[in-house]
Amino acid sequence: MHSAPHLPTWLEPQLARAALLVNDRAPVAAPDAMYLGIDLGTSDVVSVVVDAKGAPLAVALEWADVVRDGVVYAFYEAVQIVRAQIAQLEAKLGRRFTHAATSFPPGTDPRISANVIEAAGLHLAAIIDEPSAVASLLGISRGAVVDIGGGTTGVALIENGKVVYSGDEATGGHHVTLTIAGALKISIDEAEQFKRQNGEEAWDIARPVFEKMTDIVQAHLKGHAPVKTLYLSGGSCALPGVQHLFAEAFSEVEVILPQPCLYLTPLAIAATARGAA
Repeated sequence: MHSAPHLPTWLEPQLARAALLVNDRAPVAAPDAMYLGIDLGTSDVVSVVVDAKGAPLAVALEWADVVRDGVVYAFYEAVQIVRAQIAQLEAKLGRRFTHAATSFPPGTDPRISANVIEAAGLHLAAIIDEPSAVASLLGISRGAVVDIGGGTTGVALIENGKVVYSGDEATGGHHVTLTIAGALKISIDEAEQFKRQNGEEAWDIARPVFEKMTDIVQAHLKGHAPVKTLYLSGGSCALPGVQHLFAEAFSEVEVILPQPCLYLTPLAIAATARGAA
């Protein structure tokens, strides 16, 4: 489905810019105002710096297994990754960071993510659940945001520009990886690589997991006034077929997937830091 009429015109160019900046260490002159957002994902940790207009200036990404189902189970490793990313961003931009925003899956304890940020030596600028961050970035007045992360599927319902309901369940990209590992009889690490490098083949195996995700979203939206637009976000949406499957499951709703989707939530978290300043 064509997404442009319902998205800010600047969004997808900014997402594309974020993708180009990933782990680019070439020094650049930093503006006076910069804002840092850190996304502690199940499959990766992504730190994004934006300027006063919300444009990405630097992006650090490390694939890492430190979070499961919204819980940081490898706390020390998570803190070390964040510290390394801060150092990388500071070296690139020639400036120190003292504050950062972060996020959490709906229904989980926000302090879990906050503790990592603070243990890495930063003050917490803001903390927000992931689908609400995306809803705020996109300026949605009415609709639903579905954030499919590595460990969870989160849902936020927006009415009159405000989140009136949010929730999530423990099904996400990690469950897709486990399904691929079982089907192909390979290790989890091999399955993760297969998922990233073999989209069509991975989708054929993973489709039932995403069908469960559509069921989760339908259950969370049940009992609320129908929406006309559903926005997908999260790196797990990168597999081909995700948007079409959701469009089939929500046949009366326009399903929109901004691309490249991996950077939407981290960019939204950085925008939250900007808004909190």
